[in-house]
Amino acid sequence: MSMAVVGMVAGMALAFAGYFGGFGAFLLVAALGAVGFVVGRLLEGDLEMGDFFRGRDRGPRRR
Repeated sequence: MSMAVVGMVAGMALAFAGYFGGFGAFLLVAALGAVGFVVGRLLEGDLEMGDFFRGRDRGPRRR
């Protein structure tokens, strides 16, 4: 399934949630969709848990 179709389905799900459930349902569906996306990327191996907790390398520390 192409990413365009996945995006269209996600957009339709958000639209239905917003129309029938109001703004709170829209936010809930969007948040759970984001969590599902991150979990899916973790299971596929595209992300690692350390990516969320590791700080950025900023080079030598200035004093």
